Amino acid sequence: MEPVEVNAGAWYLRALRDDDRLSDVPALKLLSIDDAAAYIAGTDSDWADETRFVWAVCIPTTGETVALIGVRGDVLAGIHRDGHADALDAAVGPITRFAAGALGLTVDALTLQTP
Repeated sequence: MEPVEVNAGAWYLRALRDDDRLSDVPALKLLSIDDAAAYIAGTDSDWADETRFVWAVCIPTTGETVALIGVRGDVLAGIHRDGHADALDAAVGPITRFAAGALGLTVDALTLQTP
């Protein structure tokens, strides 16, 4: 499956990126992900294999990643940068609906961990 972009009200959800136009590596380091480039490559592969679905929760005007949310099986997991819990909270409903409608999955309540 190709990554799906999601509108979560005031927040924009998209696949993680690390290319010549946009890199989420600095933002992932702020989220305590040590090997951010490998993490992004892994999420790309997981989308293709349909085993894990991870979105960057971004400020729409800048594209800056402030949180991550993801689905693997029935697990809904996410983390956020300090001061951005609202971004993660806003993503829960749309991603829960995506999991049910597009993936046929019922996810548990959000777990605060790296998706």
